[in-house]
Amino acid sequence: MATCPMRNVIAHFANKWSMLLLVILNEFGVMRFNELSRAIPDISPKVLSGHLKTLESVGLVKRILYAEVPPRTEYELTELGKSLIPILNQLSEWGRQNLKTVTRYLKNSQ
Repeated sequence: MATCPMRNVIAHFANKWSMLLLVILNEFGVMRFNELSRAIPDISPKVLSGHLKTLESVGLVKRILYAEVPPRTEYELTELGKSLIPILNQLSEWGRQNLKTVTRYLKNSQ
């Protein structure tokens, strides 16, 4: 369905890297690409760049490019991105509360 929120909105940030990027940007504020890369050492630069572009394209992250030599780029949450943080915090809390139960189900299904 063309108007399905799950497909058209949530799918752009409902993955481990994008949600983690949103949480990190919320915690630290404005960050440069290399700072984000150090904050998530197991993400490749290509994947990090792709997720940042996606988050920017849906209005959750703002990219600020400074015309300097060398060029400096910073990323921060938009107001829309900040409005998503309480929901991500609730999801994270639900995960903490139900981790043992979900893990038990996963073990039983294998």
